[in-house]
Amino acid sequence: MLQVNLKGTVREVAEGTTAAEVAKSIGPGLYKAACAARIDGEACDLRTPLTQNCSLEILTFDDPEGRHAFWHTAAHVMAQAVQHLFPEAKFGIGPALENGWYYDIKAGRPLTTGDFEAIEAEMKRLVKQDEPVEKQAITAEEGRAMFAGQDYKLELLEEYAQKGWQLSVYRQGDFTDLCAGPHLMSTGALKAVKLTKVAAAYWRADASRDSLDRLYGVAFPKASMLEEYQKRMEEAAKRDHRRLGKELELFALLEEGPGFPFFLPKGMVLKNTLLDYWREIHHKAGYQEISTPIMLNRSLWERSGHWDHYKNNMYTTVIDDTDFAIKPMNCPGGILVYQTQPRSYRDLPLRMGEIGLVHRHELSGALHGLMRVRCFNQDDAHIFMTPEQIKGEIKGVVKLIDEVYSKFGFSYHIELSTMPEDHMGSEEAWEQATEGLRGALEELGREYTVNEGDGAFYGPKLDFHLVDAIGRTWQCGTIQLDMQLPERFELEYTGEDGQKHRPVMIHRVVFGSIERFIGILIEHFAGAFPTWLAPVQVKVIPITDRAHEYARQLEARLDAAGIRAEGDLRSEKMGYKIREAQLQKIPYMLVVGDKEMEAGTVAVRARREENGGVMPPAEFIEKIKAEIAARA
Repeated sequence: MLQVNLKGTVREVAEGTTAAEVAKSIGPGLYKAACAARIDGEACDLRTPLTQNCSLEILTFDDPEGRHAFWHTAAHVMAQAVQHLFPEAKFGIGPALENGWYYDIKAGRPLTTGDFEAIEAEMKRLVKQDEPVEKQAITAEEGRAMFAGQDYKLELLEEYAQKGWQLSVYRQGDFTDLCAGPHLMSTGALKAVKLTKVAAAYWRADASRDSLDRLYGVAFPKASMLEEYQKRMEEAAKRDHRRLGKELELFALLEEGPGFPFFLPKGMVLKNTLLDYWREIHHKAGYQEISTPIMLNRSLWERSGHWDHYKNNMYTTVIDDTDFAIKPMNCPGGILVYQTQPRSYRDLPLRMGEIGLVHRHELSGALHGLMRVRCFNQDDAHIFMTPEQIKGEIKGVVKLIDEVYSKFGFSYHIELSTMPEDHMGSEEAWEQATEGLRGALEELGREYTVNEGDGAFYGPKLDFHLVDAIGRTWQCGTIQLDMQLPERFELEYTGEDGQKHRPVMIHRVVFGSIERFIGILIEHFAGAFPTWLAPVQVKVIPITDRAHEYARQLEARLDAAGIRAEGDLRSEKMGYKIREAQLQKIPYMLVVGDKEMEAGTVAVRARREENGGVMPPAEFIEKIKAEIAARA
């Protein structure tokens, strides 16, 4: 008999018992809800047999890996439906995503949203049949016979075989797919399915290869969950930063610069207000600000490893017969600043922050407003320290990130990403760095999840996934611990013993991409920014022409007090002006007419309430200045 640890409870089961059978023995409710399992920390099928003493978790749709299996199965069902409707279709890849899945397909003709109804109907028919999903290990030769005519699958098959990977297929009914899983036990759990969009995508993200249709969808165990999801998507559409950015005159996306956003005057006010806040909190936290060149020569990028690991995403040029690259990251420049003078242990930790402009080549199909661009400012900082200072510095950065996200009303969770396949340095150095991150989190009492194999090529990292006002998650802040670049660049400091030592380096961002963070803020607040961030904080609205001069005086007085104000002196009705100010999401309106002029007062109309009261201008100014100073 085997000893199986189920979250602290040990059960004895016969060798060969599957995870599904264990779930069934616990209760029919859990068995029905189960999507996948985790054995000794590794996600797998419920059909996986237990062969040794182990820890076992049964994963439901509430678990990220359970949802992954659920949506991966739905992707296969969608592909099966497309195969029935388009028998000549050829299939690429169909991975699960954070919200649903996509499948790259060449159906013989371009797929459109007009095909969704027929595909969804066929999916529902297949789900109703509740086909069992079966896994089978295969050889490369068996795979070649199974996927004859499926060029994309054959290409993947050969690639996986060359790497020595275990090959497997999943089958439901008449559909077979090359896949590692995990998947559901059967298709019947997919109670509610919905196709969401279709887009063009190059095979293997290579513009010289075939263009396929990327079909997106989402599925849930209950129809009510799909309804909830659709409501969230409707709300997300209302908050779309691209639409609001245009309406609020924050930024422009122009054909002359795809992926290179233009910030308009109001957008620059928002951006600079964020950067002022960044500089203030970093000064308090002991950071020194630096600026490094936007372009540096090839030898630097070769030494840093970026030329080998990141060249396809870098923009390059030639100057005086020498290759140069526009920086995709700020870290090599920060290292050169460290090297400008000898360093002692007394100088460490050395915290250097930079709002660095970086450029990264993205495929045109991947561009998305401010969320995915080719040029952005990154709020980088690089901390150089002794090994003994690692935990303390990481804890300091975690606290700083917590302060910032709390300021904007974001909750968040932390993910620890470990050594990837394509990495620099020894496994011992990686283990030491990973334990530094893990130890800091545990000393702070912070919960975290582990994302195996997703670290940067030079070190493990902590990623901060914030949750916005409608429940979506965004990865913004990151802390990357690096023992490789200090080695490559032979960084040194003189220790207390008078000997030369190698410092440890932290790469970290709080906002991440400033542009992307602004996009997230636009959607989080639906464009109704808190007063301290709002590009225009007060709109002064005169009721009659007679009040124009009083309105101008108020605007000047507000401006002198450091409050961003605009007067609306147009020959329009007051109701129209108020409606315009509301559409511009301006926090406060001051409505003034004959009565207010005579009394020397203002009628306050707040964005959140129709009547904010009548008061002297000085009282309003003190009130709003306190709100701005508190960054409420």
